Amino acid sequence: MVVSSTAEEIQAPTETKYDRQSELQAFEDTKAGVKGLVDAGVTKLPRIFIHPPENLRDIKNPTRNLFDFPLIDLDGVDEDAGVREKIVDRVREASETWGFFQIVNHGVPVSMLEEMLDGVRRFNEQETEIKKQFYSRDSTKKVTFNCNFDLFSSPAANWRDTIYCVISPNPAQPEELPTVCRDIIIEYSKQVIRLGRCLFKLMSESLGLSPDHLIEMECAESLALIGHYYPPCPEPDLTFGISKHSDNNFITVLLQDNLGGLQVRHQNQWVDVPPLPGALVVNIGDLFQLVSNDKLKSVEHRVLASNAGPRISVASFFGRDSGPSSKVYAPMKELLSEDDPPKYRPTTANEYTEFFRAKGLGGTSALLHFRL
Repeated sequence: MVVSSTAEEIQAPTETKYDRQSELQAFEDTKAGVKGLVDAGVTKLPRIFIHPPENLRDIKNPTRNLFDFPLIDLDGVDEDAGVREKIVDRVREASETWGFFQIVNHGVPVSMLEEMLDGVRRFNEQETEIKKQFYSRDSTKKVTFNCNFDLFSSPAANWRDTIYCVISPNPAQPEELPTVCRDIIIEYSKQVIRLGRCLFKLMSESLGLSPDHLIEMECAESLALIGHYYPPCPEPDLTFGISKHSDNNFITVLLQDNLGGLQVRHQNQWVDVPPLPGALVVNIGDLFQLVSNDKLKSVEHRVLASNAGPRISVASFFGRDSGPSSKVYAPMKELLSEDDPPKYRPTTANEYTEFFRAKGLGGTSALLHFRL
């Protein structure tokens, strides 16, 4: 009954009674996330989730299929030099123009992809009292569950719950991981680490560098796994699953289910990323744009809310700070010239992540803060 009464308290109030901070805190105190609101039978979107009208204008417009979203087949990437060269060219083109692409024949078994999605489902659909044990906003913890990392700093909350796990270099211990998805997190992460090294080699080559260049820069050292759960939304035209943002890392490897909703900003239009069974989505993050001195693009993307669902996705972030590191990143000297000097000041993953978290999603890119 506690969750139910709180859900009623934070229903969209009258203009005269609206106290955003109090309502945010009332919601936070449930530790049940948006799924708790759905379970309590909420039929109107609580005011804290309603986004400004100017941010919602284009969500009803279906994206026109003017573009073919980049799809790269990795089959033969390590066996055939000619095939590898073509794949490197495709990676370069997609990373420079889209900042996003999908990959197939990546070596991660489809059964493992399905089990990873199901693991996130199991975690979110277990008893609330069990989930509450993981609820925290302490960024030093290696396993946390919460709703919107920027809940108290963003202008409007997004309709999703998230479980966050540190995978490397200082991983959460097995006993720290939720029982219902422990085994699959461990096994899936091993596959993503292998795949990540493959992708970093291809991207190094696409920049004209030696295959191990980015790995030697420790771009692949840090990995965090983030499982998003988007319950059905009672008023999806008033909010987002995730509002527009770019990622604060080197690359993201995203596993999404078949419900869709992910959109990428391309040529000033929002373009749907089509769900493709067995595929993984790869995108360039802010730190990669920084070290490549704008040669590769970290592109805005978002997830629409929906009355269908739940939608489930798993994002693996390479380079997101997952423990204090003194490693400094700056535009690679190999990519600079007299005509193309550094565009960004040096920073660490820790500094970038702290600024990104404090700024929250939406609005301007965090990269602007580091631009020379």
